[in-house]
Amino acid sequence: MRKKLRIKKNNEFQDVFQNGESFGNRQFVVYVLEKPNQDYFRIGLSVSKKIGNAVIRNQVKRYIRQSFLELMDNVKAGQDYVIIARRPAAEMDFFEVKKSLIHVLKRSKSLSLK
Repeated sequence: MRKKLRIKKNNEFQDVFQNGESFGNRQFVVYVLEKPNQDYFRIGLSVSKKIGNAVIRNQVKRYIRQSFLELMDNVKAGQDYVIIARRPAAEMDFFEVKKSLIHVLKRSKSLSLK
C-alpha cells in the first residue's frame, strides 16, 4: 500500500482507538474514525504475537492489505481504519480473510458493494 494510505505512528493509532467506533466479529475488530477533510482512507494493522510466529503474522497482514486493495473502490473515503486480528485469523486463507473483512466493514457501514 502507498505510504499515504497507512497509519504508522502510535499517536495516530491512539486517536483512532480513543475517538473511533469499533466493530467486530470472531476474526477481526475494526476501529473506524471519521476524517471529513481527508479524501482517501488509511489503514493500520495490529497483529499480536498471540496469533502466531512472524511468518503467520506477516501472512495475515498481507492478506488484510490485499483485501483492502481489492476493495479499494468500495471502501468509504475520509476514514481511518485500524484492523486488529484475532486468533482464528491465523488459520484462514485469503478468501476467508476477505469475506470476514467484508462482513465487518458492512457492519460498520464503511463498504458499499455494487
